[in-house]
Amino acid sequence: MMKKLQKLGKALMLPVAVLPICGILMGLGYAIAPGAMGVPDAVTEGFAYTLGLFLIKAGGAVIDNMAILFAIGVGVGLSKDNDGTGGVAALVSWLMMTTLVGNAGNIIPTLIENKTWEVAYDKIANPFIGILAGIIGALCYNKFKDTKLPDVLAFFSGKRSVAIVTGVVSILASVVLLFAWPVIFGALVAVGNAIKSLDVVGVGIYTFLNRLLIPTGLHHALNNVFWFDTIGIGDLTAYWFPMGEIAQKANWSIGMYMAGFFPCMMFGISGAALAMIKNAKSTKKKYAIGIVGSAAVCAFLCGVTEPFEFAFMFLAFPLYVVYSLLYGIFAAITVALGFRAGFMFSAGATDLFFSAFLPSHANTWLILPLGLAAFVVFFLVFNFAIKKWDLKTPGREDEDQEGELKIELANNDYTTMAKIILEGLGGKENIAEADHCITRLRMEVKDNLKVDEKKIKSSGIAGIIRPSKTAVQVIVGPKVQFVFDELKKMI
Repeated sequence: MMKKLQKLGKALMLPVAVLPICGILMGLGYAIAPGAMGVPDAVTEGFAYTLGLFLIKAGGAVIDNMAILFAIGVGVGLSKDNDGTGGVAALVSWLMMTTLVGNAGNIIPTLIENKTWEVAYDKIANPFIGILAGIIGALCYNKFKDTKLPDVLAFFSGKRSVAIVTGVVSILASVVLLFAWPVIFGALVAVGNAIKSLDVVGVGIYTFLNRLLIPTGLHHALNNVFWFDTIGIGDLTAYWFPMGEIAQKANWSIGMYMAGFFPCMMFGISGAALAMIKNAKSTKKKYAIGIVGSAAVCAFLCGVTEPFEFAFMFLAFPLYVVYSLLYGIFAAITVALGFRAGFMFSAGATDLFFSAFLPSHANTWLILPLGLAAFVVFFLVFNFAIKKWDLKTPGREDEDQEGELKIELANNDYTTMAKIILEGLGGKENIAEADHCITRLRMEVKDNLKVDEKKIKSSGIAGIIRPSKTAVQVIVGPKVQFVFDELKKMI
C-alpha cells in the first residue's frame, strides 16, 4: 500500500512543481490589490489594482485548476512508459465525472432537495476527483493500450481505444459518485456540528481534520460548516463583514476557526521544510530546496500550502498525519491564548496584515512567539521522524542512492549501451515491462535466468540491483533518459 502511495506521489510531482510560483504570484497580487480578493473598503481601481489583479489571475489560472493538473499528472505518471495517452484519458474521465455529478440536480432533481447534497455536488471539482480521474485514465491505458479490434473498427484499436473505454468507466463511476459523494460530504457536515460544541478543543479537532482531508478535497465539507453559513457559524463571513447579520448574531468568538492556521502556515511549514532540506541526500539538496523551499515561501506569503503538502503526503503519509496533528495542537493553543485573525484567501502574511485592521482581530502580536514556537516544533518533529523512520521525503527517494547523480559513464554511446543492456537482459522477448526513474532503468523480465549481469555491466553502467526475481534495476545515472530512449526503440 505504501509503495502505491509513493508511486502516486511521484506522479504528482510534475503538477506540484508549478504550484509554488503560482502561489507567489497570487500572494504578490493580493498584497498589491487586496480589493481584488474582496477585502472590504480596499481600492478597486488604478494601476496598482490592475497589476495586482493581473498577477492574481495569472497565479489563479493554475491554482484554481489544480485538480485538473492532478488528473493529467497522475494519468501520465501512472501509465506504462508515462505515455501522454494516459493523460488524455484522465482528462476525459475528469470532464465526464465532474460534469455528470456537478449537474446532478438537472439529471435527477430530487437529489438536490437535501441542501447538504446540493452543496456536495457543487464541490465535486476537487483534488480527490482529479486524482481518481488520473487513476482511472492510467488503469484504462495500461489495460487496453494493446487492444485489437476487427478490421472494420481498426481505427479505434490500440491507444485510440483507451479514451473510449475510460469514458464508459467514468460514466459508471459517476453513477456511484452521485450517491456516495454526498453521503461522505454530509457525514463530515455532521461531524462539524458535533465539533462546534467542544469550543477550543473542537478548534483543534477541526484544524486537524482540515489538513488530514486535504488529499481528498473533503476538507471543503468542514470548511463550509465553520467558515460559511451552513449551520449558522460563518466565521469567515462574520470576521470580514462585522456589520453583517451573521456577525451580529455570532455566539462564538469570531476568528477562532481561522486564527490557528497562521502560525502553522507562516512559520511551521518553514520549519518542516528546513528539516526536509537538512535530511535530503547530499546529491539532492538543491532538488529539495527547489521543491519544499519555494513552497515554504509560498505558504508564508499567501498561505497556499498545497505545493508543500503534495510534495510529501504520498511519499511519507505517516509524516503527513503527524503534520496534521501539529496543526490541530497549535490551533487549539493559538485560540486559547486569545490570538484572533482571519483570512479572505488563506492564512499567510498578506491576510494577517489586512485582517489586523478589522474589529474582530485580537492579540495579533502573538504571531511572533507562536510562529517561533511553530517553526522550532515543526522542525524538531520532522527532523526526528525523518531520521527515525527513514521517511522518503523530497530528496530521500529510494531511487536516488548516494552518489548516483555523480556517475560518469564509461561509455557515452547510448545506442551501443542500450544494445548491450538489452542483450544482457535476455533480449526484447524477455522484457515484460520497461521504465526508468531519475537515475535507473527499471526493468521487469519474464525469465530471470536469462539475465547476464556481467554482460550488462560491460556496457559501462555503474551497477545492477535485483529487488526481486523478475525485477532488474540498472544504475545509469542522470543520463538514464538517453539510454532508455534508445532501449525503448529496440524493444
